[in-house]
Amino acid sequence: MEQLERTKLSPAVEPPSQQMHSNSKKSLLPGLRVWIRDLVFSLAIAGIVIVFLYQPVKVEGISMMPRLTDQERVFVNKFIYRFGPIHREDVVVFQLPADPAKSYIKRVIGLPGEVVKLTQGEVFIDGQALDEPYILPEYRDLQSYGPIRVPPGEYFVMGDHRNSSNDSRSWGTVPRSLIYGKAVFVYWPIGRLGILR
Repeated sequence: MEQLERTKLSPAVEPPSQQMHSNSKKSLLPGLRVWIRDLVFSLAIAGIVIVFLYQPVKVEGISMMPRLTDQERVFVNKFIYRFGPIHREDVVVFQLPADPAKSYIKRVIGLPGEVVKLTQGEVFIDGQALDEPYILPEYRDLQSYGPIRVPPGEYFVMGDHRNSSNDSRSWGTVPRSLIYGKAVFVYWPIGRLGILR
């Protein structure tokens, strides 16, 4: 009897399953806090990169085929032209001069001060034929255009699918202030993943 009473008076001990449950709750909280902190930090870094450095853009249309196709996703480097010049053959994203609410993606053909002329689809810059290995024969048109002198601070741009491109031949040159980045990397679809040239 004395033995039973002592057992009854001893402090209550939780069963092992309850101990493990309360310990696991305690150990999950710090891990969850770290995970949430890391997620918030990652999202902040991604936001900074998207706002200041790279922007994802969806290609709409076929004017840049075969290099870019309809519905492809590309990253645009918005920082590159803050410190360096725009080069011929760069694939740039810009606001349409006639309607800045619309963005287009085209290839730079003529630089400021140059004379651009097309003769039966062949491009001439200051009287010299431009080598364009990115144009497939079936995408070349046979139209003639110009000559036109590209104004200072502006660029003459064209699509690679010349017979299906709405470009500087239709609406003129693009001011530097409307060019907001260089297309640098295709990230979707995965089968076309790669650096743009």
